[in-house]
Amino acid sequence: MTATASTTAPVADARALGLAHYAARGVLAHVLARHGTTFRQQIALRAAVTADAPQTPDDLITQVRGSLKADPADIRATLDELLAKQLLVADDAHLHPTETGRELIAALGAETAPITARIWGGIPAEDLAAAGRVLALVTGRANAELAALTA
Repeated sequence: MTATASTTAPVADARALGLAHYAARGVLAHVLARHGTTFRQQIALRAAVTADAPQTPDDLITQVRGSLKADPADIRATLDELLAKQLLVADDAHLHPTETGRELIAALGAETAPITARIWGGIPAEDLAAAGRVLALVTGRANAELAALTA
């Protein structure tokens, strides 16, 4: 009788998702630290830079809260940090990214692009599609559970 090696793929679950998230976030945190930026600052600044129209502080808080599920007061403090660093500027009721803020987001993108390519490269398209479907489903369900808990 011949022994055969079993190659069982790991099952996707909350732990696997968390480990992947924190591994990737650890890479990003390393890059952000070199630029003196926090994860939350980068998320808020990116929201301002990529917006189609000028955003009010409340608009940005809503966007960031939707992504990070963070406390609005903490997000407002992050916006204040970005204003103090002159990465955002206030103009009447709106916040606009400064040229320095835009340059920072571009630099972060340029620095993380090759890392992202190494991490994601070589994964078959059908695996990425399947993972995307599962992650979208998990995100929707988790958002619904959070909404029920906070209602």
